[in-house]
Amino acid sequence: MAGVPKELIESPERAGAATPADNDVLSAVLGTIRLSGSLQFCFMPTGAWQTDAAPSLAAMAPSATNSMPFHIVVEGACWLKMDGAEVALSAGDIVAFPFGTGHQLGAGNDGRLVTPVRDLPPKPWREIPVLHYGDEPQRVRLLCGYLHCDALNFRPLRNALPQLVCVRTKGADEARWLAAAIGQMVAEVDRPRTGGLSMLERLTEIIFIELLRHQIVAARPGATGWLAALAEPSLGRCLSLIHDNPGRDWSLQALSAACGLSRSTLAERFETILDTSPMRYLREWRLYLAGIELGTTARSIAAIAHAAGYGTEAAFNRAFSRAHGIPPAAWRQNARRS
Repeated sequence: MAGVPKELIESPERAGAATPADNDVLSAVLGTIRLSGSLQFCFMPTGAWQTDAAPSLAAMAPSATNSMPFHIVVEGACWLKMDGAEVALSAGDIVAFPFGTGHQLGAGNDGRLVTPVRDLPPKPWREIPVLHYGDEPQRVRLLCGYLHCDALNFRPLRNALPQLVCVRTKGADEARWLAAAIGQMVAEVDRPRTGGLSMLERLTEIIFIELLRHQIVAARPGATGWLAALAEPSLGRCLSLIHDNPGRDWSLQALSAACGLSRSTLAERFETILDTSPMRYLREWRLYLAGIELGTTARSIAAIAHAAGYGTEAAFNRAFSRAHGIPPAAWRQNARRS
């Protein structure tokens, strides 16, 4: 069985140090994250078993395009199969699938088929469901679910993420707090208390943010994409300016001067590493922020269009539809239903 590339399976202690520009831009993006939905349940199979690749957790989410399934191995060991590759997982490992890629989990060979997604009780839940399979002594315990997160609508971030994110926390000094967060999630499942479901959502959000931070600091020199751009000093500076003040009337001349580069050099670095131009990147960030406003405020579409730098509502409608596939009014309606 082919192995998953090593760069997708990391311990946080191996990652390099983030630069101030990394933190500025990441904070700007993370500050817009809104967990508009999530699902968590505890899955405890024993003996030899395997899950079906479908239906996936993402299929239960309000929108598959910005929902990320995840599994946390709390106890025992199992395997993960995805796209013809197999990964061994053990206690303390976190795996997430930014694109909802189909996958299987299992232990042993030719084990019985279990379908936890289909076996979940109907919602609403007062407590986190715990699904047991079998009574053999060899047990695996997983916390499973998905995150429905608007940040995955930001194309540069989405394009920078791999199909599989796997972080191993066991034995990693820098991951002690992450292991503690997992321990608190287990405690909320084992000893249900008032507010437990809300607490689990918050803990899951923290883990999601740490997965993003890990991917950024683990970006390799010479790589391309949004994560690599954060590690490049001049691009990191330019992105920080855009994210800190998206409403400013930026020009290529103003951005290049602030970064200490010529316009041609800045444009070339954007094209090489981000496959876009500075002004196009600015437009994408503004349209992403407009989507957040449409879904979370009652501000008029005309006012949002003006804040995004568009002279008319009609021009904004055309640009937003090209970027997101639907017009702003429909986007707002969908956000209110989710």
